[in-house]
Amino acid sequence: MAGLATSLGAGAATNSFTQMPEMDVLFLFGSNPTEAHPTVALYLKKAIRNGAKLIVSDPRMTWMAERADVWLNLKPGSNIALLNGLINVIIKNGWENKEFIAKRTEAFDELKMKVAEYDLDRVEKLTGVSRDKIIEAARAYSHADKAMIVYGLGVTEHLTGTKNSMAIANLALVCGQIGRPSTGIMALRGQNNVQGASDLGPLPGTLPGYQPVTDPKVRKKFENAWGRKIKKYPGLKSIEMLDECVRGKFKGIYILGEDPAHTDPDLSHVRKALESVEFLVVQDIFHTETTRFADVVLPGASFAEKDGTFTNGERRVQRVRKAIPPLAGMAEWEVLCKVSSLMGYPMTYMNPAEIMDEIASLVPIYGGISYDRLEEKSIQWPCPDKSHPGTTTLYTDVFSRANGLATFLTLDHQGSGEVPDEKFPLVLITGRIREHYNNGSMTRRVKGLSQLVPIEKVEISPEDAETLDIKDGEWVKVSSRRGEVKVMAKVTRRSQPGNVFMTFHHQDVLTNVLTSEHRDLVSGTPEYKSCAVRVDKIEETAKV
Repeated sequence: MAGLATSLGAGAATNSFTQMPEMDVLFLFGSNPTEAHPTVALYLKKAIRNGAKLIVSDPRMTWMAERADVWLNLKPGSNIALLNGLINVIIKNGWENKEFIAKRTEAFDELKMKVAEYDLDRVEKLTGVSRDKIIEAARAYSHADKAMIVYGLGVTEHLTGTKNSMAIANLALVCGQIGRPSTGIMALRGQNNVQGASDLGPLPGTLPGYQPVTDPKVRKKFENAWGRKIKKYPGLKSIEMLDECVRGKFKGIYILGEDPAHTDPDLSHVRKALESVEFLVVQDIFHTETTRFADVVLPGASFAEKDGTFTNGERRVQRVRKAIPPLAGMAEWEVLCKVSSLMGYPMTYMNPAEIMDEIASLVPIYGGISYDRLEEKSIQWPCPDKSHPGTTTLYTDVFSRANGLATFLTLDHQGSGEVPDEKFPLVLITGRIREHYNNGSMTRRVKGLSQLVPIEKVEISPEDAETLDIKDGEWVKVSSRRGEVKVMAKVTRRSQPGNVFMTFHHQDVLTNVLTSEHRDLVSGTPEYKSCAVRVDKIEETAKV
């Protein structure tokens, strides 16, 4: 969000899922949609069946990578080097969209000078991707009539995640592949309502609708509506809050629908933070690792018990209607209103529709959205007024930056925060599989899914397995500078030599004990996709 907002003006997907089947080239970058986003993958598969050329940039041989016309099998942490190399090839060959660059962008000369430093010899050395593949991918993307970049957490969950997003924007802008149907940049969000949650104010530097808290006019508008003064300085990101807990500066936390004791990185640090805080409230639908640390546990409501909206990854606001009343007797919004009222700030909403009306009155991109309109059909923001149909394609005429132009950013390869060495010679990549979801607090309760994937495994390449004398199905210890876990080995060509892969779905194998403390300096996003580990064979038999 921070990267795309800086380059283009808004931190959101530029187009619609339904446009995907009509693209000519699909550039899939750092995403495994057949497992992590299977519904979106249906649109992408249709595009491929319709003849779209497929470029995949991923260190793992995913389902999509196996079927790619070009697989850019880059080293973890080398995204910027690869993107700079692609842009350099495009400019050197005169394949850039000169008219688009002249009319709709700024700072191209600075970008041109920077990417010139990334010749094919250097890029091949930094990324491990052959020069022929880089040239082939650059030619296919730049020559397409309609090309779309679809990226995921393999781009953002790095030390340079924000800059990685900016580098992707650079590539799209150089080729003019934005502002038209079936082009643009589709950033796949990690969960079904990440976009909606982000839209409505949890970022520490913005009020709802990405309106900066540092702007006195914005603060005044919300102060008048809410009847309270608003501090003019940004607050803390979630991980920074935990840092403050460890330092003794944070006294209480209210955690809603989140399980940081399972899914946050460097779990020993997280546990210390949750133990240090004086008062911890956790609201969730099931007990989790985090509820173990809570002073008070409040019941949450599942999707089937909710009335409200979800805003998905294409900016589409959709009505959600409860199938049953909340089992705990109150929906989460009612609990929050009750707690707020007891703490001295009355909240007296009668229903979620009233909350949406308030959102529309304060958030310009939601200005024309109401439950009455959503009863007829879903709406993609921005939707500024009640007569507006919503926006399927962003930036058709101007970008939403102050001057209406998109900007190129000059970026340099930085690499991962933690790199392999003699003691920890392998790189651990974490991610998801289709059968389970996030911390598994829901999916591990489904008998059929647990039968399909009952335990955690570490995927290791045949070459590394042979070197370490590890056979498929044997038990191993995976360790990093922060901790260790015991898992079963899965020898597979999905992992390249030097890389291993694990999920974080299983409560009895907390993979994030291994992951590092490194995080993106702008967004605070942890570097889940790269940390140094070692894998050792163990002889004892473990229970499944």
